[in-house]
Amino acid sequence: MNKHATRLRRARKTRARIADLKMVRLCVFRTNNHIYAQVISAEGDKVLAQASTLESEVRSSLKSGSNVEAAALIGKRIAEKAKAAGVEKVAFDRSGFQYHGRVKALAEAARENGLSF
Repeated sequence: MNKHATRLRRARKTRARIADLKMVRLCVFRTNNHIYAQVISAEGDKVLAQASTLESEVRSSLKSGSNVEAAALIGKRIAEKAKAAGVEKVAFDRSGFQYHGRVKALAEAARENGLSF
């Protein structure tokens, strides 16, 4: 198996556990240039809130979308948007990515700004 296939396998296992819990999930996806976060409903059919480094307000304030500072800003924004949508408690779905670096920075910033997981 290659790196991509193993990451998708890990993501599938995590999402199966979250689906059993019937919880709203905070899904994180990262690329080499950007990071994305979505709050997805418990049924998995609706995106309740989303934030990414592609948003124009974020792009103007950041030098790069692929660093820890950008991830922390996205974590703060997704927490604010989720709270505005009435979501306080989520399950963290790291999409098979290692809990380290940008993924960790996003998660910690979301926790500091009011999301609990």
